[in-house]
Amino acid sequence: MKRNIVIATVTAAALVGGGTVAAYASADDGNAPTQRQTNVRVTDDDRNDDADDRKDDATDDRSDAADDRSDDATEVRASTISAADAIAAALKNTPGTAVSADRDDDGAGAGAWDVNVVKGDGTEYNVQVSPDTAKVVGAQRDDDDDNDGREDLAALKGASVDAREAAEAGAAKGTVTDVDLDDDGPAAWSVETTKGEWKVDLKTGKVTQDHDDDTAQDNGQDDRDGDDD
Repeated sequence: MKRNIVIATVTAAALVGGGTVAAYASADDGNAPTQRQTNVRVTDDDRNDDADDRKDDATDDRSDAADDRSDDATEVRASTISAADAIAAALKNTPGTAVSADRDDDGAGAGAWDVNVVKGDGTEYNVQVSPDTAKVVGAQRDDDDDNDGREDLAALKGASVDAREAAEAGAAKGTVTDVDLDDDGPAAWSVETTKGEWKVDLKTGKVTQDHDDDTAQDNGQDDRDGDDD
């Protein structure tokens, strides 16, 4: 009777907790304990839930990126000054090396081109350029002591293609909304357009698709079908 009670108790625990439970029952006649193994299979939905979550997150990220690109495109199309023109104006006002250019979306300079210029000593300046007149409407030194400026200059050492030329090259793939130096791996210019994201080689100026960007790949198919800006 004692043995039956023990087995029943352990079996109930196995059904509640799931998995495999080894049950030991002591016989009344003093023999060695008898091991009985009960296997309970429990359906594991966690992995499926995690996969669904990752899929949803990836879809949301692509959707957000597309929305951001659409917003940027609307702003740039309303501008008469291209990214290349804004970079040229910024460098005329603040000589140095331009390492990025995009549209400012907040603060007093909202809507203006924001061009990041690095001096030879590594100091950085944020230069705002009017999207309508190419006039410089502000220039502030970036006092963050993070060595980003020096790192950008080091990454551009020996480069033949500057930010303005990268913007001009990327314009063949759509209206340029953003130019930035990408030093994650082999350094290259990262150019975002209304058709997706592209890489511009620092030495040759060759434009290739950024294969990390799904929209760029889709738009590459559009280009082959004859749909281009």
